[in-house]
Amino acid sequence: RKQNELRGKVTSAMTYPAMLMIVGCLVAIFLIVVIVPMFETFFNRLERSGVGLPLVTIILLAISEVLTRFGLIILVGIAASVLAIRQWLSSETGSYVLDAVKLRLPIAGPIFHESAISRFCRVLGTLLRNGVPILRSLEISSASAGNKLLEKAIQDSAENISAGNLLSQPLADSELVPDQVMAMIKVAEESNTLDEVLVKISDRMDKKIERRLDMMVRLIEPIMLLTIGAVVMFVIAGALLPVVDLNSAIE
Repeated sequence: RKQNELRGKVTSAMTYPAMLMIVGCLVAIFLIVVIVPMFETFFNRLERSGVGLPLVTIILLAISEVLTRFGLIILVGIAASVLAIRQWLSSETGSYVLDAVKLRLPIAGPIFHESAISRFCRVLGTLLRNGVPILRSLEISSASAGNKLLEKAIQDSAENISAGNLLSQPLADSELVPDQVMAMIKVAEESNTLDEVLVKISDRMDKKIERRLDMMVRLIEPIMLLTIGAVVMFVIAGALLPVVDLNSAIE
């Protein structure tokens, strides 16, 4: 239930930025593919008359020509690349690389990281509270973490416990679990209250994730708006600067 609630919050939080990105891309493609070619004859006449085109206009015309001539090929290439990447990411190596990249993303990385730790702590704490042996609990909770790097660290911890050592040492060596969480886990092991502490850690991290999600959405929305505005201004500038230069030449 907790995981579904968090997933729903992530989906709802990213809906508006995703819509902005889709609409922005469609508007940019429409302007470049449909509107810009309408000015091409005018631009050619300017070049023949000796009035040079600004660099922005030259770049805009080049992009428009490429998309007009090879747009379908580019679309097919992108679709094929996406399918190939998805196929590779479904492999063991691909999923490991993807999880490593997700943890290093500038804004979303901490959310992915803390979500994986929260899932691990909640599942492990719940299993231990209900009397499941710790080795079996670690096996189940490692798979529920949703991150290959953290899963590997948890499995190493299980091997460490089988050798008669503590859970906290391999987790600390992996450097995937925050120091504060590791300190709480270590104290909980010594006081034999690991099940209760793990659930409390998960509750606290879920609240922290919600705050991070809210901050991420607040950052993404203006970034998307600025990006869309920059693309539109680029197209408008490329179309209007030759007119301004022509007026200056006439004067």
